[in-house]
Amino acid sequence: MPRDTADAMTAATGLRLSLGQHAAQGAKPQMQDFHGALLPEGMQLALKGAVVALADGISSSRFSRAAAEMAVGAMLTDYYDTPESWTVQTSASRVISATNAWLHGQSRAVAPGDPDRGYVCTFSAMVLKGRSAHLFHIGDSRIARLSGDSLEPLTEDHRSGEMLARAMGVSPELRIDHRRVPLQVGDVFVLTTDGVHEHITGRDLRALLDRTEDLDAVAEELVAHALRRGSSDNLTAQILRVDALPEPGSAALGDEAARLPVPPLPKPGQEIDGFRILRALHHSARSHVFLAAAPDGARVALKIPASEIAEDPEARRRFLLEDWVARRVCSPHVLRAAPMPGPRSALYGVTDYVEGVTLRQWMTDHPKPSLDEVRSILQQVADGLRAMHRREMIHQDIRPENLLIDADGTLRIIDFGSVAVAGVEEATPGLMGEMPGTYQYTAPEYLSGDVVSWRSDMYALAVIGYEMLTGLLPYGSQVARIASRRDQMRLVYRSACDETSGVPGWVDAALERALHPDPLRRPDALSEFLADLRRPAPGWQAAHRRPLAARNPVRFWQAVSAILAALCLILAAQLGG
Repeated sequence: MPRDTADAMTAATGLRLSLGQHAAQGAKPQMQDFHGALLPEGMQLALKGAVVALADGISSSRFSRAAAEMAVGAMLTDYYDTPESWTVQTSASRVISATNAWLHGQSRAVAPGDPDRGYVCTFSAMVLKGRSAHLFHIGDSRIARLSGDSLEPLTEDHRSGEMLARAMGVSPELRIDHRRVPLQVGDVFVLTTDGVHEHITGRDLRALLDRTEDLDAVAEELVAHALRRGSSDNLTAQILRVDALPEPGSAALGDEAARLPVPPLPKPGQEIDGFRILRALHHSARSHVFLAAAPDGARVALKIPASEIAEDPEARRRFLLEDWVARRVCSPHVLRAAPMPGPRSALYGVTDYVEGVTLRQWMTDHPKPSLDEVRSILQQVADGLRAMHRREMIHQDIRPENLLIDADGTLRIIDFGSVAVAGVEEATPGLMGEMPGTYQYTAPEYLSGDVVSWRSDMYALAVIGYEMLTGLLPYGSQVARIASRRDQMRLVYRSACDETSGVPGWVDAALERALHPDPLRRPDALSEFLADLRRPAPGWQAAHRRPLAARNPVRFWQAVSAILAALCLILAAQLGG
């Protein structure tokens, strides 16, 4: 892996880092440490960040060097292959866990029952993204921050006496320490293996930094200090300095795209980047939508922001995010972005054109849908939501107006103007702006300040199901008056069961659970909610089983009378005998 001093900065992010690295075999007969770093540029730096990592193999195994190399190499490559919409924690944890599973499998193959001779190593990594550093740690390598003349430990050694208490490759399951720390310009971080940090101090590092700006030279001299002070292990040191940070709220999607001009509203026959305008479809305060023909003849919907948005930089970025989302979700139930024939010369979005009606219109045309029809529609919405949730995206504005049904009955989720993307929000906090959605379908946690999650989309989905079956809303206008968690917990659910709706009690119970004011009391998966709509939930029948006397009083008393008559006959026969 490269160990040269690296310097990465782009105008889009403002993040600038300097790195120095050095490693030495020392007194050990074999080099078992491995380290590396990747400081990308442009959008990759903005959305995924920079990675610095090191690993330390254990001396009892001849495979530990390969394990260390595998752990670091996977982090520097596979991490960048994870979706840009994922958070750093999700991406890094998936990569580290997958690498650990592979190492454990190799350990079982070469040294069954003896992990000390297998593919085992410690591991520490930093991912710097936006204005935060994410630390991932297993074992006794160490990450520290220079504070004055002291080294402030940011990780905890996983040791039990002289033995490692935690390492990669030992077992199939791995507990990863994760910590997020805010960054300041001038911060200096140090990643070291135990051959270094057991023999140097913060005062040593401070003195070296005061002497030179060359961080490679500082790392090399730090390793030399440890050797002179009796280190008998392999030695690796990485020094990272934060030279500049992005401004709070700066765009993670790139200012260059956000600065594209908004095109004048086109007339039929005009072209924009090869898209020939056919006719206007729709306009609102936010945008104007046109039917257009792509160069290959396919019909597309071309969306141009309204003039009010054109004057607001944050609104322009939100508009860009809509197209960004559409190009990263693949599902037959989520509207797709159309291919671009070439570079974009103006600010607009383009998606497949789907001829159909919104669910709102469908509900007007079908005021009394069957339970099977409702289930089918909710299933399609849930399939689309799952594709978004797997990418750590929350739609946040699921309502009948944002669901489109084509002539074949296929439903698609549309309008990504309120989508929350965890990975983008992590890089650009506050991009969401004001509360998304509408009160009728907005989960109460948005208004009370409670934690928002994919369960908030589930709530909106359940509201739609309730409305399709009853023509009403489960909490009426109560949700709009929520200002605190106390208000949230005071919501009173209105049963969907009445003489006119014909909704079975167990379906009402499924809706009530998915609409619970407390998000954690809702089902643990969309599939669980949908399953509860197809058959009574486990335990429901037992909890709601009524005695025969309550369900059918006439039959109950007929049965009682028959039993008493039989007893009388038996008693008379015995007395007569």
